[in-house]
Amino acid sequence: MTSEHERHNRQFWDEDADEYQAAHGEQLAGAPLAWGAWRIPEDELGVLGDVAGLSVLEFGCGGAQWSVALAALGARSVGLDLSRAQLRHAQRNVSSAAVDVPLVQASGEAPPFADASFDIVFCDHGAMSFCDPQRTVPEAARMLRPGGLFAFCATTPLLYLTYDAARDRQTRQLQLRYDELGRMDYGDGTIDFVLPPGQWVRLLRSQGLEVEDLIELVAPEGATTSYTDFVPYRWASRWPSEHIWKTRKR
Repeated sequence: MTSEHERHNRQFWDEDADEYQAAHGEQLAGAPLAWGAWRIPEDELGVLGDVAGLSVLEFGCGGAQWSVALAALGARSVGLDLSRAQLRHAQRNVSSAAVDVPLVQASGEAPPFADASFDIVFCDHGAMSFCDPQRTVPEAARMLRPGGLFAFCATTPLLYLTYDAARDRQTRQLQLRYDELGRMDYGDGTIDFVLPPGQWVRLLRSQGLEVEDLIELVAPEGATTSYTDFVPYRWASRWPSEHIWKTRKR
């Protein structure tokens, strides 16, 4: 039984997939091994490390640009996504690259994989942005082998706390109380989940995941992005709009 937010987000992405890939697919394909809206390279951040020979799940893969690139580096990549329309784009990308990347349509809250199936579970937004972390974190931990890596990029609480929903603009002032973070639903677009750092730490540790790093992403000098509606560059170059949690299963 899927939840209301899962049904809502699946419908959104099924309807938006073609437009999303038309707007961002070229940037994602041009820099597939890079994080966030500002495409900060993995080889600078070192989040995933050497993936050759490892089983890797992209936990909300969209067009599977990450999975395709990791497969080319020798990873045994698998892509999971809730949206069938996004997976059609993923299948085209996999076929075009002539790599072996199985694609699975499922929710990040109920992934159909056995315990200890993967060495790495990760996403660049994906399931960790659009699913309930109270469900996804235990599932990610369950699917990881001992010593496995769970990493995800997501929007920072600061971006939501300073967003003026009534005027649809990013500001320099706090607009929300801290206790209003959590399930974020503005009535259009996706339903997102945003936790304060302390809640993330407690949730991750409760599932046997030790935090190795929290990388806060500020837009590099002169950076551009196809995600022009995400956050203005002037804001993103001063404060972190995204962060990457890097954790390890005990």
